[in-house]
Amino acid sequence: MFSKAVGFLVEVRAEVKKVTWPTRREAMSGTAVVVFVVLVMALFLGIVDAILSKVVQGLINI
Repeated sequence: MFSKAVGFLVEVRAEVKKVTWPTRREAMSGTAVVVFVVLVMALFLGIVDAILSKVVQGLINI
């Protein structure tokens, strides 16, 4: 069992060396895009929620 675990870790290390890691600039720009999209979606969903809340309140008060 120990030899299987060591073999697995050796294979993992070999695969990690093959990975093309993003540069700092690429990582930062990707993060900025994700944060922007999340903020836009949060704003959109907040507006939709407010509208639907008013609609439901209007239906309840009829």
